[in-house]
Amino acid sequence: MLKIDILTLFPNMFDGVFQESILKRAIADGKIEINLINFRDFTNDPHNKVDDTPYGGGAGMVLMAQPIFDCVKSIRKENSKVILLTPDGIPYKQKMAYDLCSEEHLILICGHYEGFDERIRSICDMEISIGDYVLTGGEVPAMVLVDSVARLIPGVINERSHLGDSFSESYLLDYPTYTKPRVFEGMEVPEVLVSGDHKRIAEYRLEESIKKTKLRRPDLLEK
Repeated sequence: MLKIDILTLFPNMFDGVFQESILKRAIADGKIEINLINFRDFTNDPHNKVDDTPYGGGAGMVLMAQPIFDCVKSIRKENSKVILLTPDGIPYKQKMAYDLCSEEHLILICGHYEGFDERIRSICDMEISIGDYVLTGGEVPAMVLVDSVARLIPGVINERSHLGDSFSESYLLDYPTYTKPRVFEGMEVPEVLVSGDHKRIAEYRLEESIKKTKLRRPDLLEK
C-alpha cells in the first residue's frame, strides 16, 4: 500500500478533497494511506513561528528550515521519497505519476508564504511543479499529485479507464467522447460512434486525437 505524508501548515484544506468520491473510497479500502502533518508542531521557536524575514531584504516571509527538517527526519524511512512542491521544480507529467504510484512512501512538502529556506532542498529527492504559475502554497499541487497517483493504483479505478488517458503512452490528447442523448440542442453524435464498426471507431478516435493534439498541444507531437 502506498503511504503519503503531506507536510502542511493548513491540513484542513484537504478535508473536502480526501473525503469525497474516488479518493475517499481508496482510503477506506486500504489502497492508499494519507497523513496530514502540520510542521508547525515541530518548530523550536518559543512563539511557534515557522517563518522569518529573508536575509538580504525583500518582501514576504520565508519558511525556516528547522521545522521542516525535524518533521521529515521524524517520518523518513529507507523507502521514502521526499518531494518539494515548488513553481521552479520539474514540470509534472503523467509518466511521473506512473513512476510515483509504484513507490512505497511519499513525503510531500507544501511551501507557503514568499518561499522557503534554500537549505530545505538538501533533504528532498525531487522538486515538482504543476505548471508555470504561482499559487499561495503547495497544498493545491499536493492535491493534484495525490489524485493523479492514487487513480493509477490497482483497484482504485477500472484499469481500462486510465490506459487510454491523455499523455499516457502515445503523447496524444484524448479523443472526444459522447453519451446520450444522440442529439442535444442540434448537436449530433458522430455517426461512426453509433455504427457498431469497432475498426472504424478506433480509426476515428485516433484521427481525432491527432487532430486535437496538433491544434492544442503540437509540442507533444515532437516527442
